[in-house]
Amino acid sequence: MKRFLVALALVVSLAGTAFAGQIRIGFVPKAMDSEFWQAVRRGAEAAAAEHPEIELSVLSADREVNVQQQIQIIDDFLIKGVDVLCVAPAGAMEVAPSLQKAHDEGVPVIVFDSDAPSFTDRVAFVGTNNIIGSRLAAEYIIKRLNGKGKVAIMMGIMGHQTARERLEGAEALFNATPGIELVAKNSANWERAQGMNVMEDILSTHPDLDAIFCCNDLMAMGAAEAVLAAGAKTIIVGFDANDEAVRAVTDPSNPIAATVAQNTHNIGKFTVEAAYKTFKGEKVEPHIDTGTDLVTIENAAEYLK
Repeated sequence: MKRFLVALALVVSLAGTAFAGQIRIGFVPKAMDSEFWQAVRRGAEAAAAEHPEIELSVLSADREVNVQQQIQIIDDFLIKGVDVLCVAPAGAMEVAPSLQKAHDEGVPVIVFDSDAPSFTDRVAFVGTNNIIGSRLAAEYIIKRLNGKGKVAIMMGIMGHQTARERLEGAEALFNATPGIELVAKNSANWERAQGMNVMEDILSTHPDLDAIFCCNDLMAMGAAEAVLAAGAKTIIVGFDANDEAVRAVTDPSNPIAATVAQNTHNIGKFTVEAAYKTFKGEKVEPHIDTGTDLVTIENAAEYLK
């Protein structure tokens, strides 16, 4: 409990004075412990700054795996009172009842980053088409291997809709390619340290692994440490295009060869914009796609500007 309260205190300081404005928006990322979520927060704050009447409060759990903390944050927002609630569900099934409760109490809900399919009363979903993004990663790997080789997938937290979709897109394409053998699917829970440990385990069983798709960049960077330490020749493709991963793509000595870019700033920005329009009674599209692109050494410089 003490750890939880400390995490909340750190995050609430980002939001300023709570609920002093005319439009109270509660914004709940999965965590704030990575560059990805910091970029999402900055996008949300940028959108809020364009409308002085918005009072944006950003709260998150300390780690993405702490679903119960996120549920408590949502419940606390409903007790304090918000006009619109924006949530990136840390567990699609687990968080859905709290989202339904918000809707039933008359609080519109915008879901971002990861969808919650069982919660059908959301105003909109804002985020990346993860199936398309993961197919981009798989296509790149298949092309690099000339259609033949051993591959693996490092998954996120499988309670996340994002994790399921990224697995689905890549796995389907690998399995549909006759010369590609998918030899391992392991979860590292989106975390760098676990990514290194999981990669070590995979290489111990498959030292001749040709390539791995890591479903986020933190896991990819952990996997890269393991590949370099083992002296393996495994190609790594990540997802998120955070700065460290993009710099790795530009380094020929780093096994990270590509990463799928999603516009993290726009995930936050478009979510708050959708919340603002909802409060104003304006039309909001039910699915707002923030786009995907593949970052390789050919275009990496564009993402480091």
